Amino acid sequence: MINLLPGVQSTTAALTAERTRLDTIAQNIANVNTTRGLDGKPYQRQQVVFESVMDRARMSTGVEPQMSGPKVSKIEKDPRPPQSVYQPGHPDANRAGMVQMPNVNVHEEMADLIAASRTFDANLAVLKTAKQMTMQALSIGKR
Repeated sequence: MINLLPGVQSTTAALTAERTRLDTIAQNIANVNTTRGLDGKPYQRQQVVFESVMDRARMSTGVEPQMSGPKVSKIEKDPRPPQSVYQPGHPDANRAGMVQMPNVNVHEEMADLIAASRTFDANLAVLKTAKQMTMQALSIGKR
């Protein structure tokens, strides 16, 4: 069988991985002021860890890999400690007036959001171009 859309599998994998990254960033931004989660602690920033395509292929086959696109290995908690902020009127303030705030930096999240968004858009453009090229190739015989 002829693959009319070469690279679509890797582009689709990249779109899926970047969507996961965008969702995680959005969750971090939404919880920037969450001082008490279900566990009673401040929200802890999440970060996406991508699996190396080369490592994944070598571990499974022991030979040099075919490129198949990025894959999300896991979503892990950022190990940085929560920030202490002086807010004596806050319901979660301790006796000294300090509140444990999430370890989320909105500026860092926005930079990550822009990078993930541009990567997503670039992969989407690749998919659209591959589709256009395939449609043009199929129309050659109809002329």
